[in-house]
Amino acid sequence: MALRGLYAITDSHLLAGRLLPYVEAALDGGVCLLQYRDKSDDAGRRMKEAESLLRLCERYGTQLIINDDAELAARLGVGVHLGQTDGPLNPARALLGPKAVLGATCHASLGLAAQAAAEGASYVAFGRFFNSVTKPGAPAASLELLAQARAAIKLPIAAIGGITLDNAAPLVAHGADLLAVIHGLFGADSAQDVTRRARAFNALFAS
Repeated sequence: MALRGLYAITDSHLLAGRLLPYVEAALDGGVCLLQYRDKSDDAGRRMKEAESLLRLCERYGTQLIINDDAELAARLGVGVHLGQTDGPLNPARALLGPKAVLGATCHASLGLAAQAAAEGASYVAFGRFFNSVTKPGAPAASLELLAQARAAIKLPIAAIGGITLDNAAPLVAHGADLLAVIHGLFGADSAQDVTRRARAFNALFAS
Protein backbone atom coordinates (compact mmCIF):
# COMPACT_ATOMS: atom_id res chain seq x y z
CA MET A 1 0.00 0.00 0.00
CA ALA A 2 1.38 3.38 -0.98
CA LEU A 3 2.30 5.75 1.83
CA ARG A 4 0.59 8.88 0.57
CA GLY A 5 -2.19 10.86 2.20
CA LEU A 6 -3.37 11.52 5.73
CA TYR A 7 -1.25 10.01 8.53
CA ALA A 8 -3.28 10.10 11.74
CA ILE A 9 -1.57 9.99 15.13
CA THR A 10 -3.49 9.32 18.34
CA ASP A 11 -3.05 11.32 21.53
CA SER A 12 -4.07 9.64 24.78
CA HIS A 13 -5.10 12.89 26.48
CA LEU A 14 -6.92 14.42 23.52
CA LEU A 15 -8.78 11.18 22.81
CA ALA A 16 -9.47 10.12 26.39
CA GLY A 17 -12.85 8.40 26.47
CA ARG A 18 -13.36 8.60 22.70
CA LEU A 19 -10.34 6.87 21.16
CA LEU A 20 -12.16 4.23 19.14
CA PRO A 21 -15.11 6.29 17.81
CA TYR A 22 -12.85 9.18 16.77
CA VAL A 23 -10.28 6.88 15.17
CA GLU A 24 -13.04 5.04 13.29
CA ALA A 25 -14.40 8.40 12.14
CA ALA A 26 -10.95 9.31 10.81
CA LEU A 27 -10.58 5.95 9.08
CA ASP A 28 -13.98 6.48 7.48
CA GLY A 29 -12.64 9.74 6.05
CA GLY A 30 -9.56 8.04 4.67
CA VAL A 31 -6.29 7.43 6.56
CA CYS A 32 -3.38 5.66 4.90
CA LEU A 33 -1.38 5.24 8.12
CA LEU A 34 -2.42 5.30 11.80
CA GLN A 35 0.10 5.66 14.60
CA TYR A 36 -0.91 4.60 18.09
CA ARG A 37 0.89 7.00 20.41
CA ASP A 38 0.55 6.52 24.14
CA LYS A 39 3.40 7.43 26.49
CA SER A 40 1.85 5.89 29.61
CA ASP A 41 3.28 2.94 31.54
CA ASP A 42 0.03 0.98 31.53
CA ALA A 43 1.17 -1.92 29.34
CA GLY A 44 -2.07 -3.85 29.68
CA ARG A 45 -4.25 -0.94 28.56
CA ARG A 46 -1.88 -0.11 25.72
CA MET A 47 -1.99 -3.68 24.45
CA LYS A 48 -5.79 -3.74 24.64
CA GLU A 49 -6.17 -0.38 22.87
CA ALA A 50 -3.64 -1.32 20.21
CA GLU A 51 -5.47 -4.59 19.53
CA SER A 52 -8.76 -2.69 19.16
CA LEU A 53 -7.14 -0.19 16.80
CA LEU A 54 -5.64 -3.02 14.74
CA ARG A 55 -9.09 -4.56 14.25
CA LEU A 56 -10.43 -1.19 13.10
CA CYS A 57 -7.51 -0.64 10.74
CA GLU A 58 -7.93 -4.09 9.23
CA ARG A 59 -11.60 -3.35 8.56
CA TYR A 60 -10.72 -0.13 6.73
CA GLY A 61 -7.58 -1.40 4.99
CA THR A 62 -5.31 1.01 6.87
CA GLN A 63 -1.85 0.22 8.21
CA LEU A 64 -1.29 0.54 11.97
CA ILE A 65 2.06 1.36 13.51
CA ILE A 66 3.07 1.80 17.15
CA ASN A 67 5.00 4.77 18.53
CA ASP A 68 8.34 3.92 20.15
CA ASP A 69 7.51 0.31 21.09
CA ALA A 70 8.94 -2.26 18.70
CA GLU A 71 8.14 -5.12 21.07
CA LEU A 72 4.42 -4.26 21.15
CA ALA A 73 4.51 -3.83 17.37
CA ALA A 74 6.08 -7.28 17.02
CA ARG A 75 3.39 -8.87 19.22
CA LEU A 76 0.70 -7.40 16.98
CA GLY A 77 2.52 -7.96 13.70
CA VAL A 78 2.52 -4.25 12.78
CA GLY A 79 5.10 -1.51 12.18
CA VAL A 80 6.71 1.07 14.45
CA HIS A 81 7.78 4.72 14.49
CA LEU A 82 11.01 5.53 16.31
CA GLY A 83 12.31 8.87 17.52
CA GLN A 84 15.93 9.95 17.63
CA THR A 85 16.23 8.88 21.27
CA ASP A 86 15.04 5.34 20.53
CA GLY A 87 18.29 4.06 19.05
CA PRO A 88 19.15 2.80 15.54
CA LEU A 89 16.49 1.35 13.28
CA ASN A 90 18.33 -1.87 12.43
CA PRO A 91 17.20 -3.88 15.50
CA ALA A 92 13.57 -2.89 14.90
CA ARG A 93 13.83 -3.86 11.24
CA ALA A 94 15.35 -7.22 12.20
CA LEU A 95 12.60 -7.80 14.80
CA LEU A 96 9.66 -6.77 12.61
CA GLY A 97 10.80 -8.17 9.28
CA PRO A 98 11.31 -6.63 5.84
CA LYS A 99 7.67 -5.75 5.12
CA ALA A 100 6.77 -3.84 8.31
CA VAL A 101 6.35 -0.07 8.09
CA LEU A 102 9.26 1.52 9.95
CA GLY A 103 9.24 5.29 10.41
CA ALA A 104 11.95 7.58 11.72
CA THR A 105 11.88 11.06 13.25
CA CYS A 106 14.45 13.23 11.47
CA HIS A 107 13.56 16.67 12.92
CA ALA A 108 14.98 19.18 10.41
CA SER A 109 18.02 17.16 9.34
CA LEU A 110 18.69 15.73 5.90
CA GLY A 111 21.62 13.87 7.45
CA LEU A 112 19.37 12.05 9.89
CA ALA A 113 17.02 11.20 7.04
CA ALA A 114 19.85 9.74 4.95
CA GLN A 115 20.97 7.69 7.95
CA ALA A 116 17.42 6.44 8.53
CA ALA A 117 17.12 5.44 4.88
CA ALA A 118 20.38 3.48 5.13
CA GLU A 119 19.10 1.69 8.26
CA GLY A 120 15.94 0.46 6.58
CA ALA A 121 13.31 3.13 7.19
CA SER A 122 10.03 2.93 5.23
CA TYR A 123 9.49 6.69 5.52
CA VAL A 124 11.20 9.69 7.10
CA ALA A 125 9.40 12.33 9.16
CA PHE A 126 10.43 15.99 9.28
CA GLY A 127 9.06 18.55 11.71
CA ARG A 128 7.84 20.46 13.40
CA PHE A 129 6.67 22.79 10.61
CA PHE A 130 4.32 24.87 12.75
CA ASN A 131 3.84 25.44 16.46
CA SER A 132 2.88 22.09 17.93
CA VAL A 133 0.78 21.44 21.02
CA THR A 134 2.25 17.95 21.36
CA LYS A 135 5.92 18.90 21.00
CA PRO A 136 6.27 22.64 21.67
CA GLY A 137 10.08 22.55 21.95
CA ALA A 138 10.84 20.55 18.81
CA PRO A 139 13.19 22.19 16.27
CA ALA A 140 11.51 23.87 13.35
CA ALA A 141 11.62 22.58 9.76
CA SER A 142 11.08 24.61 6.59
CA LEU A 143 9.39 24.22 3.24
CA GLU A 144 12.83 24.52 1.65
CA LEU A 145 13.98 21.49 3.64
CA LEU A 146 11.03 19.52 2.26
CA ALA A 147 12.00 20.38 -1.30
CA GLN A 148 15.63 19.41 -0.63
CA ALA A 149 14.56 16.12 0.93
CA ARG A 150 12.28 15.38 -2.00
CA ALA A 151 15.25 15.74 -4.35
CA ALA A 152 17.68 13.74 -2.22
CA ILE A 153 15.65 10.96 -0.62
CA LYS A 154 13.76 8.22 -2.40
CA LEU A 155 11.49 7.35 0.53
CA PRO A 156 8.05 8.74 1.34
CA ILE A 157 8.33 11.96 3.35
CA ALA A 158 6.07 12.77 6.30
CA ALA A 159 5.54 16.29 7.60
CA ILE A 160 4.53 16.72 11.25
CA GLY A 161 3.98 19.47 13.77
CA GLY A 162 1.03 21.82 14.14
CA ILE A 163 -0.49 20.89 10.78
CA THR A 164 -4.06 22.08 10.16
CA LEU A 165 -6.30 22.35 7.12
CA ASP A 166 -5.35 26.03 6.93
CA ASN A 167 -1.60 25.47 6.60
CA ALA A 168 -1.21 22.00 5.06
CA ALA A 169 -1.44 22.72 1.31
CA PRO A 170 2.11 24.19 0.93
CA LEU A 171 3.58 21.08 2.58
CA VAL A 172 2.03 18.85 -0.08
CA ALA A 173 3.11 21.28 -2.80
CA HIS A 174 6.73 21.09 -1.59
CA GLY A 175 6.88 17.31 -1.57
CA ALA A 176 5.26 15.88 1.56
CA ASP A 177 3.77 12.44 0.86
CA LEU A 178 2.22 12.14 4.32
CA LEU A 179 0.59 14.77 6.51
CA ALA A 180 1.00 13.59 10.11
CA VAL A 181 -1.83 15.18 12.07
CA ILE A 182 -2.96 14.97 15.68
CA HIS A 183 -4.89 18.00 16.98
CA GLY A 184 -5.76 19.26 13.50
CA LEU A 185 -7.69 16.02 12.97
CA PHE A 186 -8.82 14.81 16.39
CA GLY A 187 -9.33 18.16 18.12
CA ALA A 188 -12.88 18.16 16.82
CA ASP A 189 -16.23 18.54 18.57
CA SER A 190 -17.77 15.45 16.99
CA ALA A 191 -16.91 12.25 15.19
CA GLN A 192 -18.62 13.64 12.10
CA ASP A 193 -16.24 16.58 12.13
CA VAL A 194 -13.26 14.21 12.37
CA THR A 195 -14.48 12.46 9.20
CA ARG A 196 -14.97 15.79 7.44
CA ARG A 197 -11.46 16.93 8.37
CA ALA A 198 -9.93 13.63 7.20
CA ARG A 199 -11.60 13.93 3.80
CA ALA A 200 -10.44 17.53 3.50
CA PHE A 201 -6.83 16.59 4.28
CA ASN A 202 -6.89 13.81 1.70
CA ALA A 203 -8.39 16.14 -0.90
CA LEU A 204 -5.10 18.11 -0.76
CA PHE A 205 -3.38 15.15 -2.37
CA ALA A 206 -5.89 14.79 -5.18
CA SER A 207 -5.04 17.99 -7.03
